[in-house]
Amino acid sequence: MGGYIARRVFTMTWMLVLLSIIVFVLFNAVPADPAALTCGKACTPQVIEANRERLGLDKPLTEQYVEWVKGIFVGRTYGSGEASFECSAPCLGYSFLKREEVTDLLVERFPVTASIAFGAVILWLGLGVTSGIFAALRRGQWQDKTITAVAMFFYSFPTFFIGLVLLFFVVIRWGLLPYPSWIPLTEDPWGWFQTMILPWFTIALISAGFYTRLTRSQMLETLGEDYIRTARSKGLPERTVIRKHGLRAGLTPIVTATGLDLAFLLGGAIIAETIFTLPGIGKLFLDSATTLDLPVLAATTLVAGAFVLIANLVVDLFYGVIDPRVRLG
Repeated sequence: MGGYIARRVFTMTWMLVLLSIIVFVLFNAVPADPAALTCGKACTPQVIEANRERLGLDKPLTEQYVEWVKGIFVGRTYGSGEASFECSAPCLGYSFLKREEVTDLLVERFPVTASIAFGAVILWLGLGVTSGIFAALRRGQWQDKTITAVAMFFYSFPTFFIGLVLLFFVVIRWGLLPYPSWIPLTEDPWGWFQTMILPWFTIALISAGFYTRLTRSQMLETLGEDYIRTARSKGLPERTVIRKHGLRAGLTPIVTATGLDLAFLLGGAIIAETIFTLPGIGKLFLDSATTLDLPVLAATTLVAGAFVLIANLVVDLFYGVIDPRVRLG
């Protein structure tokens, strides 16, 4: 198991390095001049040149990349002389438009996106896996057909449509919940929960439909295996047969799909945060895209990519626990 973990960590490390290079080159290849984007309306050639020197854009591209990566680990200095200032580690850049370190912007908004993401994952896995198992156990009956139809119904809609429908009916029409407004969990747990309900369901309903169908098909395939019939013939309780033998064998593709779906979670968060006006990382990314705040865009892309790689590493390790045969690969 130790060798398996070492191989996966080594692979992820090289992918992070490659990701950082791609992100850096991508956002330095834009046609807009980053130095000109930071000087506002009072833009003169002298101001642009001063900004270029302050941002370190007057250096060769390789030096800029080294400085950028160095800032993540030990911090960096912007500018020189009296106009210089320090960006403490981990320094993901400095937004001259917002006049804040990018790391501070991300840290400030991380709790919002994390609340949406983790709640949505738990909700869609809970709904999807549970309903999929129930549908498989009632194969061909009205419960199975109803669950499958409902799953297909929600899976066919885009995220923004579900979010707008929930907002209109639950908040505006029926008044069941207050309009979502970010409240930290530590300040008001109940207010935080009320704020998160609609964003969770906005993202989770679509994915829950997919996981319902996936779990149902995996359980139907697993329950037809010989070892399931053997377990039942030994007199094991049906709950034990389903949980320890059927579900565990069918978990492999579900875990794999969860890791892949994490890659699309930021996209769903952007939509949910925009619809419900929540100040998360997705909303920060969207606002920065409209103002071409390149340091924020680059840092957000890097963090999102790193999150996906780390999440897939966790899934790979969990995959090795479920099926020991993959440790040999």
